[in-house]
Amino acid sequence: MLSAPSPPSDFQALYAEHHSWLLHWLKRRLHDAGLAGDLAQDTFLKIFVARSSAGIAQPRPFLATIARRLLANHCRREELERAYLDALLHQPQACTPSPEAMSMLLESLQLIDRALERLSAKARAAFLLAHLDGMSYAEIAAELGTSTHSVKKYLSKANLLCFFAVPDFAAP
Repeated sequence: MLSAPSPPSDFQALYAEHHSWLLHWLKRRLHDAGLAGDLAQDTFLKIFVARSSAGIAQPRPFLATIARRLLANHCRREELERAYLDALLHQPQACTPSPEAMSMLLESLQLIDRALERLSAKARAAFLLAHLDGMSYAEIAAELGTSTHSVKKYLSKANLLCFFAVPDFAAP
């Protein structure tokens, strides 16, 4: 005797009811069907991995918020890659790294970017101001409206996160 099929899970129902809407919403904003499809899938993947599809009161605003955040991360990573490639263009030919080294450097930058996402906004800003702008602790503290002691704590945490985020490519 065959049993009746089980009802779809909350996630399956969410996906079935809203995937096409989200995909269309992203396509209208991005004008890039491929990127829209990737972001739509990544949006649902985030929800699936978090196992948080039950009890979503307003699914469409919820999905749109996740998709916007994923798009912001995507744009930030593209900007980081463009800035790195632009910096390489201004290097003398003898200093240009090999394609393999470039790939490892880009991967490292992306890993650092993901690590920095785990920090508070002030800690992330302190890290960028120190390492990209070369600002002192006192200058960073003034910029962020905090103490130099806090800046030291932010940078310690950020540096440690970034250190462990990047694998040692030279290791066997």
